[in-house]
Amino acid sequence: MTTRAIAYLCSEYPAISHTFIYREIESLRNAGMTVHTASIRKPSNLTVMTPAEQKEAEETLMVLSMPLPLMLSAHLHCLKKNPAGYLRMAAAGLQLLTSGPKSPLKAVAYFAEAGILLQWLHRHGITHIHEHFANPTAIVAILMKTYGGVSYSTSVHGPDIFYTVDSAMLAEKIRQAAFVRCISHYCRSQIMRISEPQAWHKLHIIRCGVDPDLYTPRPEPGNSLPNILCVGRLVPAKGQYILLKACAILKKEDLQFQLTIVGDGPDRQILEEAATSGNLNGSVTFTGALGQDKVRGYYDRADLFVLASFAEGVPVVLMEAMAKEIPVISTRITGIPELIEHEKDGLLATPGDVDDLANQIRKLLNNTQQRRELGTSGRNKVIALYNQHTNNQDMVTLFHEEELST
Repeated sequence: MTTRAIAYLCSEYPAISHTFIYREIESLRNAGMTVHTASIRKPSNLTVMTPAEQKEAEETLMVLSMPLPLMLSAHLHCLKKNPAGYLRMAAAGLQLLTSGPKSPLKAVAYFAEAGILLQWLHRHGITHIHEHFANPTAIVAILMKTYGGVSYSTSVHGPDIFYTVDSAMLAEKIRQAAFVRCISHYCRSQIMRISEPQAWHKLHIIRCGVDPDLYTPRPEPGNSLPNILCVGRLVPAKGQYILLKACAILKKEDLQFQLTIVGDGPDRQILEEAATSGNLNGSVTFTGALGQDKVRGYYDRADLFVLASFAEGVPVVLMEAMAKEIPVISTRITGIPELIEHEKDGLLATPGDVDDLANQIRKLLNNTQQRRELGTSGRNKVIALYNQHTNNQDMVTLFHEEELST
């Protein structure tokens, strides 16, 4: 099945914490689609990404990197091509002063970005743009739709967007979208909460996924001490502070383990201090930000994987660990219980409960057989419901149906 060329728009692409978007786009291309990519800002941590991701960055439009004369030229192009549409877009931009962000600076920025992107779309003959996360880039997409000749769709992950429904203009983003890809039942329910039933037919559950041929079962690690792995940005929502506190409890019980935390972020100092105060200095390693090729090496050496998050969509790192038959522990929040059924595909702890998290980790440290059984079940779950090739084919179908309806 082939479709016309489309564009993917992100705030930052490629991004070290969102490699699943890169893999999604590559999967769509492998399915025969032509996908151009645009990013509002240049990606950070590009030097630690894979060579393929670095090449992708070179071929991606970096909107805010465009010199001012070229920005002005792009807007002149849009004005000449469709004067009425340009005025409609300007009027829609002015409305952002009283709705949504209610910020003159942001209104001007979104309008400027829309003009640059429109010229780029015209150059490539693109009439549909897909935006990830329903964040401010979706407002830019709405402005382009207002101009005319462009439709847009969005993927919604949550949960942050559900906390700022009004200022994020989420209901309007849903209303304007040709279709909405929801990554979980939980995600879809939250969008249903703020949208009219007449719009629910546009809400499609298409899960994120991983490539089970790339994330194959790891060999038995054979570590002298069980290795606990956590992968994620060092931010409060990921719950690494709670994980360290739980590990400190286990350390006092003389349980032996090694904790590896992969990732970087603003919480690094407070987490390192928590490791010191919990007498974990000899038992925890902070690797900093790593590219996906190196992260896979850490998966291969892990005995169990823990993500003690307070707020998540459905973490792809959990899918990656499960695909590699690593037993996983996470929390009962948002869409995670759709991925992990407690004591079948992994273990779930009460969010924010240090003692419960310590208890779940203790179970797996003390039970090698349960680790093997959960690892096998976890991979089976990923293959059944979180296979990126199967799920991305559903995206191809949606893009094709959108093309036929326009």
